[in-house]
Amino acid sequence: MPAERTLVITPTYNEAATIERLVSNVLAQNPTFDLLVVDDASPDGTGDIADALSSISPRVHVIHREGKLGLGTAYVAGFRWALARGYDYVFEMDADFSHDPLHLREFMIAIRDADLVLGSRYRQGRVTVVNWPMSRLMLSYAANVYVRTVTGLSLDDSTGGFKLFRRKVLETIDLNAVKSNGYAFQIEMNFRAWMKGFRIVEIPITFVDRTEGVSKMSKRIVREAVAMVWRLRWWALIGRV
Repeated sequence: MPAERTLVITPTYNEAATIERLVSNVLAQNPTFDLLVVDDASPDGTGDIADALSSISPRVHVIHREGKLGLGTAYVAGFRWALARGYDYVFEMDADFSHDPLHLREFMIAIRDADLVLGSRYRQGRVTVVNWPMSRLMLSYAANVYVRTVTGLSLDDSTGGFKLFRRKVLETIDLNAVKSNGYAFQIEMNFRAWMKGFRIVEIPITFVDRTEGVSKMSKRIVREAVAMVWRLRWWALIGRV
């Protein structure tokens, strides 16, 4: 029986300062891990660095996109790539080391009893976020309360972007129907998996704010998330998820 295969997907836009170190750290965690960089035409040369790493290691792969097209569409492109190539497990992971590669091993243990594993910054009321200003922390925490209240999705951290899917979750969710593109994408994917009856498990992670590069958070992304939560509730009522 062939060994199970795992793909770590990391979208990039101007992550030249961290991408080489990230690739090295991810691949060191498990010899069955491959890594896919989905680069949105980074002007700082991130895509070129990823190409160079791919030329050295057959475990590194790169998708180049024509411009800054957004987080959600980057992951959907990565999911399609993974499904077409037979991967059994698929990670979402940031490129800026806010997600510690050491946690990857903990996800692989947790997925034994789950279909989707989420890395939680607020597990059971315990906050594990480093270097965020209080305003950003309060906004994030409140957003998760808001999601739980509106949708009924009972997760401590539904907005985080460090997660692991079994293949069957991505095969079952209609990726063509996924509408959100910013951080609302994380909420939408969790909600769709929950509505399909998949087992979702949260594990605690330590989230460390980036020390290199620039945050991609914006008011537009926040507005999208606020509106998407109500759309999800409506779609659930009319049977669209």
